[in-house]
Amino acid sequence: MAFRNTKEVKKPKAAKKAKKSSKWSEILGGDILAAGFFSHHWKLFALIMFLIIIYVQNRYAYQQQIIELDRLKKELTDIKYDALTRSSQLMERSRQSKIEEYIQRENSELEIATTPPFLIK
Repeated sequence: MAFRNTKEVKKPKAAKKAKKSSKWSEILGGDILAAGFFSHHWKLFALIMFLIIIYVQNRYAYQQQIIELDRLKKELTDIKYDALTRSSQLMERSRQSKIEEYIQRENSELEIATTPPFLIK
């Protein structure tokens, strides 16, 4: 039976801190890009970044289209209400009683017909 040494060897804190700081300095300094993995797969990372940029641009364009669609829907609703109002005003003004009032008020020579209209064949 082989016995293992279960006691951990404690590394000095300064060595751990130096190792962590060197990792961060490699990342921030750009040295990590010269490492083997990144230098071999830079085309893949460039493609991924390009696709991310296209994704963000498409989402932005979609949001702009939704905003424009909402604006157009509101404008269409306003135009429909305006058309309905004008239609009701026209119907009110073209009623026979309103036309008769207008003729009497303007002292026109027109008179109300006493005989009903008939169809000529």
